[in-house]
Amino acid sequence: MSSTLPRHVAIIMDGNGRWAQARGLPRAKGHEAGAESVRAVVRECRKRGVEALTLYSFSTENWKRPPEEISALMTLLKQYVLQERAELMEQGIRVRVIGQISRLPLFVRKPLGVLCRDSERNRGMVLNLALSYGSRAEMVHAVRQIGQEIAEGRRDPSTISEETISNRLYTAGLPDPDLLIRTSGELRLSNFLLWQLAYTEMYVTETHWPDFREDCLDEAFAAFSGRRRRFGKTDAQLTED
Repeated sequence: MSSTLPRHVAIIMDGNGRWAQARGLPRAKGHEAGAESVRAVVRECRKRGVEALTLYSFSTENWKRPPEEISALMTLLKQYVLQERAELMEQGIRVRVIGQISRLPLFVRKPLGVLCRDSERNRGMVLNLALSYGSRAEMVHAVRQIGQEIAEGRRDPSTISEETISNRLYTAGLPDPDLLIRTSGELRLSNFLLWQLAYTEMYVTETHWPDFREDCLDEAFAAFSGRRRRFGKTDAQLTED
């Protein structure tokens, strides 16, 4: 069994809308409550020594949602960046953003860009915000880069390896996630880190994201520590190792 802490934790934060609807509240209130869970989980992962935390904050498909909900989400994101900046810097957390950032409104891109730049040398933990993110779009982007290198004569197709592709994904430089947490009970990846999650341990909880706190993270980490990660090997080979 693995007793080690996951180096990289990825979370699909699901259930904000259902949490709000169950309480007779607008969906925006669910997103506001979910921001409190983000705050708590970031603090706890930093405290425990997790190296990287990737949060699926807004997908490319989320642009299809009602305009008023998108506006509320973008405003909430800006508020989070401004309100949490001091603590993130104090805790030595490096903030990165992955996705089609150019699609985000300027009032969000600007403070995000400043925070990413100012936290670039922080070494406490990487907080990876997946915004306007879709894994298929990410892989298309990587393939286009490689194709351009081939077209310009800078790369021989026979030299393309898994590492070649990994190094051109938005997550280049980070270890692949060890643990994926999905809240609200859904059993799908939703176009999230499809390449990077090849050997990731998955943990699904019925808890909606606004109710996900430190005790829920305890349960997820306990489940991870009980997994036997084979990476294609047999149990006998793992014992020998």
